[in-house]
Amino acid sequence: MAKTRTTLTVDDEVLRAVKVRAARTGKGESQVIEEALRRDLGLDLLDQIWAHGTMNEDEAMTLAVEAQHRSRRSPR
Repeated sequence: MAKTRTTLTVDDEVLRAVKVRAARTGKGESQVIEEALRRDLGLDLLDQIWAHGTMNEDEAMTLAVEAQHRSRRSPR
């Protein structure tokens, strides 16, 4: 998968948490951030569906979008 370099502005507390998670898991900071974004955007769910499911791409995308919408409606 192609990667693109970007610059983000994040809260100091968030960056500290990323650094701690990276150190504890032995992963790079970029990997920790990307995994968190994939989870929040529902992309990890979509990957699981494609890997283990029998749905076609359109059905899987619809399911992932519905899950994302449900998670946004729930109080945080």
